[in-house]
Amino acid sequence: MKSHIGLVGRGAELERLLAAVVHPPALAVVEGEAGIGKTRLVSELAARAGRPVFLGRCAHIREPFPLGPLLDAVRGIGAGAGTGLGANGPLSPVTGALRPLLPELAGQLPPAPEPLEERAAERHRIFRALSELLGSLGEVVLVLEDLHWADEQTLAFLGYLMGEPPPGLSVVLTFRGEEVALDARTIAARAAPSVSRAQVALEPLDVAETRELMTAILGSEGVSEEFAAHLCERTSGLPFAIQEMVALLRERGTLIRRGRGWARKAIDELNVPTALRDSVLERVGRLPAGARAVVEAAAVLQVPVPVAVLVTICGLARADALAGLEEALRSGLLSEHTALPRGAPDGSARAAGVGFRHMLALQAVYESIALPRRQVLHGRAAEAVERLRPVPIGQIAHHLRHAGMMEEWARAADRAAAEAGRHGDDSEAARLLGDVLREAPPEGELLEDMAVRFGWASVQGLHAQPGFGQMDDLLRRDLAPGVRGELHFLYGLLLERAGAAPELRREQFATAVRHLDDRPELAAWAMVGLGVPTSAGVSPAEHVYWLDRALETAERLGGSPSLQLSVLGKVAMVLTTIGDPRWTALTERMTRLAGGRPESRQEVVAFWSVGDESCYAGHYAVSERLLDAALRGGLKIDSSRRLEYLIRSSLAVLRYFRGEWTGLADETALLLDALDEQPHQRVTAELVAHCLAVARGEIEEGARRLRAAVGRAVEVGAVDALPPAVETLLRLGTVRGEPPDEELIGMLAGWRAKGLQPLAVRALPALAGALVAAGRTAEAGRLCAELERELDGLDAPLAPAALAHAQGFVTGDPERFLAGAHAYDELGGRYEAAQCRALAATALLDGDHDDTGGHDDGDGSGDGSGDGDGSDPGRAGALLGAAIAVFEELRARWDLDRAASTARRHGVAGPVRYRGGTRGYGDALSPREAEVAELAATGLSNREIAKKLFLSPKTVDKHLSAVLRKLGLRSRAGLGQRMGGSG
Repeated sequence: MKSHIGLVGRGAELERLLAAVVHPPALAVVEGEAGIGKTRLVSELAARAGRPVFLGRCAHIREPFPLGPLLDAVRGIGAGAGTGLGANGPLSPVTGALRPLLPELAGQLPPAPEPLEERAAERHRIFRALSELLGSLGEVVLVLEDLHWADEQTLAFLGYLMGEPPPGLSVVLTFRGEEVALDARTIAARAAPSVSRAQVALEPLDVAETRELMTAILGSEGVSEEFAAHLCERTSGLPFAIQEMVALLRERGTLIRRGRGWARKAIDELNVPTALRDSVLERVGRLPAGARAVVEAAAVLQVPVPVAVLVTICGLARADALAGLEEALRSGLLSEHTALPRGAPDGSARAAGVGFRHMLALQAVYESIALPRRQVLHGRAAEAVERLRPVPIGQIAHHLRHAGMMEEWARAADRAAAEAGRHGDDSEAARLLGDVLREAPPEGELLEDMAVRFGWASVQGLHAQPGFGQMDDLLRRDLAPGVRGELHFLYGLLLERAGAAPELRREQFATAVRHLDDRPELAAWAMVGLGVPTSAGVSPAEHVYWLDRALETAERLGGSPSLQLSVLGKVAMVLTTIGDPRWTALTERMTRLAGGRPESRQEVVAFWSVGDESCYAGHYAVSERLLDAALRGGLKIDSSRRLEYLIRSSLAVLRYFRGEWTGLADETALLLDALDEQPHQRVTAELVAHCLAVARGEIEEGARRLRAAVGRAVEVGAVDALPPAVETLLRLGTVRGEPPDEELIGMLAGWRAKGLQPLAVRALPALAGALVAAGRTAEAGRLCAELERELDGLDAPLAPAALAHAQGFVTGDPERFLAGAHAYDELGGRYEAAQCRALAATALLDGDHDDTGGHDDGDGSGDGSGDGDGSDPGRAGALLGAAIAVFEELRARWDLDRAASTARRHGVAGPVRYRGGTRGYGDALSPREAEVAELAATGLSNREIAKKLFLSPKTVDKHLSAVLRKLGLRSRAGLGQRMGGSG
């Protein structure tokens, strides 16, 4: 077989990847199933990139070591890698944090900084350091293969890196699409706008390409079309499978040279295996016994290892094992690997090692080994790899488990989980501990210790599985009271994170409190959980009781200011929602304890919590201050960006309430993508996005999505986020002439029962309008009066505006609407203020009120021109003009259409600028059309443009059609030249 086979059937894909990586910063993604040729394509890319390439591979057997694949990729810097540290100038001092992780480069790195107490902050500093290191290399390519096996921190770092990549860096990622985590898929979507992108999904070879590949393997022309079609069908067009089958046919003597071509013996009778597995095993069966033993040992090891390790576990004399290894290498099943994962002797990344050429062949051989022999080989492997330095604890645990040595496995997995926890890889720790607790749980104190650490790792891990079933199993065991209480508390947090029913969470927190007499710090947290008003049937007084107990418990701790601050924040958060004025003093105290700048994760979460709830209650200025501080702190400590996305979701709510809508649709689209695996946290961004869509005229689709999001919010108990969505749905139903939605009316009653009047009042105007439109004016009046009494004495800044707004519907008095407008103005609620002015204008024009004329509405429109019959066109026109100006700025199409219709119906002229429809640009391109045109001119597909601009492909197609029409083009073929020429 030829030693090197040219790239077949991937020319277009290679050119797309090259076009991206030579214009850094860039991100290229190669997706495809096992055996499709990802590694071969990337190898060709590296050969033609014209710049240094650093390669790292994610391993199937993980080690509890952070960023292993990335560190392996950069170990060769300065030693024959074609570049060196500091090619772009002196190294940043922060890169010294990499010294413990890259001892090979310690002499070239700055001194190590002092360690940080906060684990999240330390991890963030490592991310910064690695990004700075990559940026120091100039124009280089970083290749990470098999991202479907990547650990949590590697994925988190890639998201961090591509959010603000070094200018000379190109990153190439490969993965199996059917196995990869969502975070790997969304790295490209979250990348900075400056990043050049290319995404390639490799497809199987067709018959012609199969024939070309066979010709290259056999070294001559003449492969028949029939032969190629037969093999293409049998191998499903997988390049690796084609190579394996051709190799097998040659070994069996089935291939015969006829004249200038190749043919098959008795093509209809040839028993060609239908599965690659059979092909690989037949090839292995033809090897001498020594070579078969080596191949089986390599299959058990799974990862490439030094030759000495492979020879040790074969069970052969050294000379026989080496001879067998040579034969296995000649067969092409095994190959030499020069870049080993961690565990190579002395940490050398360039030490020679041996492993399978392809994972599919490895799996086929491994599954063929009888269980008794497999267990023996795993036992030998555990002993052999333990002698490597640094010790690959993850591999040891893996081999002990599959050797059936369960007690030894439990101890090794416990060591590996502890190591993972020290490095902040909580998801890996949860996986390791969870496997032991499920299959081989220890007894006594070790069980309790592992169970608690499993619970914490599950809560803290970004992608840890919830583990509900295992928590149930653990709680059925005989546990010490404190351990039982801690597990119930952690169970409640897991349920909260997963968006489970509030009643289930409350049950776990209540049980936890009963068992945590000796753990006041955890008891205080559980009490806060009981104080959050999300469960039905629990009185506001009971919630306040638990909040007071949480404060008392936290005060007794004394020596834990961080915990005190955190409890203060959570209690203040809840008090804000019920209008208890004590929240202000608690917030001020929390801010003082943090010095105004939250730095630890607990502090950041406390600031975010209060900032989030104060926004819904109408304390917009306080909310902005707290959320901005939380975001600054979160960016410093949270390299995974999850906390950043949650804070940005709250800021998106604030922007929506304040009428700061420019760019908000794009922001919420990014948040929805980034939080796709977090249904409980994602719902906030969902509700904002769909409320905004309805306001901007996407009535049918926006309302459908909004109603679905409301259902999800109800399921997870996100009651604070619901009032603006309910308000939008009620307004929409009124405009459509539908009767008031009783389910939505019931939600308002439920919030009142929970004591959430400061939040619930936001939906009151829309509900009052719906009731009045349905002829239920008296009911609307009673509702307004009841809420006004309930809000009396509460800290509810939204109440004056919302009550006046609602009373305007009940009384028909434009002055009540104007009072609402002024109150909204003071809060900063521009959208609602504009609605009130439009409603006041409508009431003035309808003339069914006692107009006294000459009122100053704050817009300079009080001109005293009432005409005595209750109608005041001049004043109404000024109000409509003011409202329309805001609606136009916000692109609030729904409200614009109705305001313009009111103006036309009453013949109001002058102040009204809007005449309906979208803003026209004539034959010129609109700003969005210009963006689409520029991207299409670079060759991006509609789907790629949609992803880049946060649009739907259908919307992109509409814009592109308009572009071609305006530019007089028949197709997008001439767009590149035209756009280039227009400069």
